[in-house]
Amino acid sequence: MKIQKYLIAATALVISMTGLTGCNIYKKYQTPDSTPVLADYKQALEQGVDSSSFGNQRWQQVFTDPVLASLIQQALENNTNLRNAKLNVDIAHAQLKGAKLAYLPSVALAPSGQGAKFFTDPSQDMSWSYNIPLSVSWEIDVFAKLLNSKRGAKAALEQSEAYHQAVRSQIIASVATCYYTIGMLEAQLEVSRTTEKLWGESVQTMKDLKEAGRLNEVAVVQSEAQLYGIQASITDIEVSLHEMNNTMSLLLNVMPQRWSIPASAAFSTPVLVRESVPMRELAARPDVMAAERSLAVAYYATNSARAAFYPGLSITANGGFTNLLGSMIMNPGKFFINLAGSLTAPLFSRGANIARLEASKAQQQQALNSFEYTLMSASAEVSNAMTLYQKSIEKTAALDMQASKLANAVDYTQELLKIGNPGTTYLDVLTAQQGLLQAQISSITATNAQNRALINLYQALGGGR
Repeated sequence: MKIQKYLIAATALVISMTGLTGCNIYKKYQTPDSTPVLADYKQALEQGVDSSSFGNQRWQQVFTDPVLASLIQQALENNTNLRNAKLNVDIAHAQLKGAKLAYLPSVALAPSGQGAKFFTDPSQDMSWSYNIPLSVSWEIDVFAKLLNSKRGAKAALEQSEAYHQAVRSQIIASVATCYYTIGMLEAQLEVSRTTEKLWGESVQTMKDLKEAGRLNEVAVVQSEAQLYGIQASITDIEVSLHEMNNTMSLLLNVMPQRWSIPASAAFSTPVLVRESVPMRELAARPDVMAAERSLAVAYYATNSARAAFYPGLSITANGGFTNLLGSMIMNPGKFFINLAGSLTAPLFSRGANIARLEASKAQQQQALNSFEYTLMSASAEVSNAMTLYQKSIEKTAALDMQASKLANAVDYTQELLKIGNPGTTYLDVLTAQQGLLQAQISSITATNAQNRALINLYQALGGGR
């Protein structure tokens, strides 16, 4: 009891001498509201997560194609980046466990023994001494050094979990994007090969009309040139298709292979018409959560730097069994116990604590700036994704109508040329056929762009749970 009184009195003396007030070192991190953006974010957190929003839907509800769902599940089980992100979470868990165990006393057992003999007396036997001490040391966290370390480790764990979710969201979106891109390329390849066949028939028609004296060699040569151009574009599509199949293989962490994805693969897109996105949906994004957790880690690091100015209080106890009492050896030995308390107050550390605190404050401000920028960047990203999605729907509808009209134009010009209409030339047929192919390719591309826009919007809203 006397030792405890002395320790308490010494602690009070040091605090009064330093004149420091440490109320901040005990405070928990609170979401800042120093700017309008941060104030909106803080209010959104108080409102809670909107479970009905598009980004909070489970990925199985969004991607209902069974083939795609199977590929996504395989990627989530095998993807290397996601595995590494999970390992980062495990590392953070271990660090948090270590921070919690720091509250417990440390216990050490260090038995030792030695023998001595003086050769001046040959008849003297070897004198053996032994010591079996058990030492216990306990740091009393008066000034929240261990507390801030534990809270910082917990914030780091939450940051790792948010990063893991961000990687998961990215993988789901990447697999879905790759899936529909492969379907798009298969559709383009199918259209190009069909056009190649029809164009080959047109070339033969041109040759027949030339034999009949109704066309010249120029018409035949130009139609053949157009056919070779289509054949060249087919090779480009085949290369792109091969590359996208390899990309899918990498996402699923398997050896390169061709994936059986139909050209008719279509995304059942919901109707999303909104002028803006509520802050509640932005707050659910994993990168936003990770940025705020990074700010919390910096906050607790600053608190730890402040706590370094305060004394450290520890209690140690030593006990055990020994036969060495001072300079005398006694057999048999006896048990012993020592109890001590120490108070270490930093008085002068060559400016190390001051420099550490200043650096921690600067790093905390950097984390705050990055957090605010992440919020604004997330808002811009979601806004772009929504605009692209809405405009891609309009573009797809227009290109579908264009392709339909050009298909009719091809039929009309071919019939007019066959019946010998004086106002129709072979150039009209070539132009109509070329325009139809481009319109069909553009329509397929626009449909894929619409799918990609919705996938990007889902990811931008933090989807992938």
